[in-house]
Amino acid sequence: MEIGSPRINKKRDRAARRLSATIIAFFITGFGLIALKPAETYDYRNIVMIFAIPLVLYFNMNLLPKLFPVDRLLMCLVSFLCGLGVLILYSTNIERGIQQAVYYGVGTIFMLFCLMFVRFIPKWDIVSWLIYPISIALLLLPLLFGREINGAKNWIFFSGISIQPSELVKITLIIVFAYTMSRYQKLSWMLFLGVCMLLLMRQKDLGALLIYFSTALVMYYASSGSLRIIAMFIVAGIGAAIYGYKKFDHVQKRVAIWINPWADYENSGYQLVQSLVAIASGGLLGMGLGLGNPSVIPIYYTDFIFSVICEQFGILFGGLVLAIYAILVLRGSFIARSSSTRFHSLLALGCTAMLCIQTFVIIGGVIKLIPLTGITMPFVSYGGSSLLSSMGLVGVLQGVACYNGDTLHGDIYMSYMDNYV
Repeated sequence: MEIGSPRINKKRDRAARRLSATIIAFFITGFGLIALKPAETYDYRNIVMIFAIPLVLYFNMNLLPKLFPVDRLLMCLVSFLCGLGVLILYSTNIERGIQQAVYYGVGTIFMLFCLMFVRFIPKWDIVSWLIYPISIALLLLPLLFGREINGAKNWIFFSGISIQPSELVKITLIIVFAYTMSRYQKLSWMLFLGVCMLLLMRQKDLGALLIYFSTALVMYYASSGSLRIIAMFIVAGIGAAIYGYKKFDHVQKRVAIWINPWADYENSGYQLVQSLVAIASGGLLGMGLGLGNPSVIPIYYTDFIFSVICEQFGILFGGLVLAIYAILVLRGSFIARSSSTRFHSLLALGCTAMLCIQTFVIIGGVIKLIPLTGITMPFVSYGGSSLLSSMGLVGVLQGVACYNGDTLHGDIYMSYMDNYV
């Protein structure tokens, strides 16, 4: 909730309503175009999606800010990205798009849970130490019961449902880091990070390891300002990267693909080459919603969803999506700077840094800026674990925003009481 004069608040409210109306109109048009696409038999699910997704978007962007003092701009940005993921996936595969819509609904509920959890929990010392063993237990599950996929053993399967525990641990990791760093407990967070990295190394999940490690560095630098310790960690990280490269064959293959994907175009380099071809095929304005040929990119719906966006909507729209992520990061940084306590500031910063790093790593891999890591694009890629994790991070951010709003309202009230009563 924004604090200011009534005139400023009215202008902000009008601007937010216009933005949310534009976003809803975009998705009504998108799903409407899919519904009008010629087909042998008409699919009634097209009509359901035209109404269902805009209703969820309307709740998140217009009704939720009336229930909680959330950051409305942040909510609009996240809603657009989630809706875009559902739209793109639905345009390429109806069943997968519907499943993503269900994940979005569940993710919204999880976001609300995280929001209220952060806003109302009074004893973070107890919560932090409870989360510590839970996080370790979650990361142990794939090693005990998981199955290796694409070189990494980071998934568990239960009754036909696949879960990636390292995605869910992202939230608990940030809570532990924020609490221990805010209390200057250097040994505690370093030990926790070391155990997590060791387990991820055993899983061969180097993408998650990179995100955990980078987020910890950002949070520690913000909490201490110690360049010497950061430099030591970077050197250690480079050493770990060299060790991972020499030890794991799939890492060596990914680096070789990154250097020259055309050297083995028909085999290991096929995925990245087709991704680059798809981006180039879209041109500036794209081929159109539902057009193009994304199925030629293996697993396009997770690792290479950005390539599909550029192919269908164009490179200019892809740049707009990146700008939305940049604004989201700036908004998260603003929430962190506005926090009244050191703990809440680090909590918001950690969530923002993790989303920023994950976005950079996945986009960098897709456009051949860095080697592929196998992680997903926040809010957009297909997958329940990924979307739950991303929505949970936003829920934590919004919980901090609510806490900031409550504190600011309390400060204004006390100032009024001191001066006028």
